[in-house]
Amino acid sequence: MEKTNWVANYTARSDFILVGIFNESKHPALLCLVIFVAFLMALTGNTILILLIHSDAYLHTPMYFFISQLSLMDIMYISVTVPKMLMDQVMGMNKISTTECGIQMFLYVTLAGSEFFLLASMAYDRYVAICHPLRYPVLMNPRVFLLLASGCWFLGSVDGFLFTPITMTFPFCRSREIHHFFCEVPAVLKLSCSDTSIYEIFMYLCCVLMLLIPVTVISGSYYFILITIHRMNSAEGQKKAFATCSSHMTVVILFYGAAIYTYMLPKSYHTPEKDMMVSVFYTILTPVLNPLIYSLRNKDVMGALKKMWNVEPVFHKT
Repeated sequence: MEKTNWVANYTARSDFILVGIFNESKHPALLCLVIFVAFLMALTGNTILILLIHSDAYLHTPMYFFISQLSLMDIMYISVTVPKMLMDQVMGMNKISTTECGIQMFLYVTLAGSEFFLLASMAYDRYVAICHPLRYPVLMNPRVFLLLASGCWFLGSVDGFLFTPITMTFPFCRSREIHHFFCEVPAVLKLSCSDTSIYEIFMYLCCVLMLLIPVTVISGSYYFILITIHRMNSAEGQKKAFATCSSHMTVVILFYGAAIYTYMLPKSYHTPEKDMMVSVFYTILTPVLNPLIYSLRNKDVMGALKKMWNVEPVFHKT
């Protein structure tokens, strides 16, 4: 009997409790329904976008290949956190084991890191297409863009393998309540009873580096793109270039802005409520918005969608 109680107590101590966002809501059932609808929209929108790009030969270009990779990341991104959160709310449970917490953290960090670099690769692709159109087939041949995409996934996984083991090996002898709806690194670190200041500085420097490299690539790419657009004599060419780049810049601002808040701003700017709201924004809303941004504002994608439904496309590539 004593042994059974000891095992039960040990198991309880080895589990984390995800406080989540529903405890803060006055209408948790309605919020749960809204998040479920957003989850379905993200899965549907990104899946349709992937299928369109895969099935339409007209979209077999580096730009759309990167967009399909972004959609794949978004599907995985939202699937890492939302199903667990919704199931906990429906089942009335809010526990997560140490192993599950580590797996969730690893997948989340890996996907976030991969997306950082993928957005930079997409900016470089637009730079080559607009600033060096004649050399584009050579500079962005299949080997190059496949290598870029593979590099994004690899660097993201390095990020996951770096932060997850270190974070999960800290002793957690304080409250096991994570004031978040998933196992995000900063939220889990708050539960450690050991000194994490050196690790937090290391993590901060790594995040700065991981953000600085893509931001430098994106800023440099768009600097030359703007110069090239300014020199264009064709108003139609300028409009098309702006339309292509504005979609990407919208996604960059949404994703990077939330990441900078979460990982780079001092602790004085953070509260559990703010952190959860920002995480909801880039974990749930961004995967919903991305396919809309890249489809509704894109003539080629809308044309492919019309063809999928056996409707003569209105837009044609010139």
